[in-house]
Amino acid sequence: ILCIASAGCTAMKLAPRHQVVAVDINPVQLEYASHRIEGDPGFRGKAERVMDFMRFFAPLAGWWPSRVRRFVELDDPAEQMDFWNRELNTWRFRASLDGLFSFTALRAVYAPRFLDFLPKRLGKVMRGRMERSFGRHPNRTNPYVRSLLLGELSSDPPPPEAERIQLVHADAAGYLESQPAAGFDGFTLSNILDGVDDAYRQRLFAAVKRAAAPDAMTVLRSFGDADAGSPANRAADDRSMLWGSVLVRRADEL
Repeated sequence: ILCIASAGCTAMKLAPRHQVVAVDINPVQLEYASHRIEGDPGFRGKAERVMDFMRFFAPLAGWWPSRVRRFVELDDPAEQMDFWNRELNTWRFRASLDGLFSFTALRAVYAPRFLDFLPKRLGKVMRGRMERSFGRHPNRTNPYVRSLLLGELSSDPPPPEAERIQLVHADAAGYLESQPAAGFDGFTLSNILDGVDDAYRQRLFAAVKRAAAPDAMTVLRSFGDADAGSPANRAADDRSMLWGSVLVRRADEL
């Protein structure tokens, strides 16, 4: 399986059942993934710091820590949505989230090319993705809810098989172009197409098709909403609350 190394989480989840090649074009990111795979708990990046900032001021919107923790410990989606609408989805929260995810605020943290593909009124969109999760998946067993709302990161150690993960400093398309044909059974490509041009998209898809074994599957995520209506979109099944689309398709359908 080819995956994007990112923080190492996906590679470690795959490792017990697959031979994993984790590639990343960013050497700093690759080193971070390497430390995570070796058991380092890691550090808080830009996204975590933004959410830390929001949690610090959350009581101003009625998000008292005890109230939020009660919500996180619920395990019935219907009860979760009732609690959400009664206790947490306040007008102050909505206004705060709209401000935090305004393009003016995001430009202070992220480069413009990472913002062009984002949907308009991002605060409202992100609330909708949160509610999609709360109405479908139990909070108590969802590590992403605990991370987002409480700032508690997983302390699970890496699986023993993680030591077999092959980390590669490379561009995904370039790496696949250098590999033998039909050598991979699956590809999880994160959201590497967010912010790139159509030429690179076509190059990557061609490289995936060439490297794909018969019946190989691909998973491709996006923060944007361009593919939200696709029959291949499984974003509602993803508990992380981030994605506009999580496209699960055969490689030959790219």
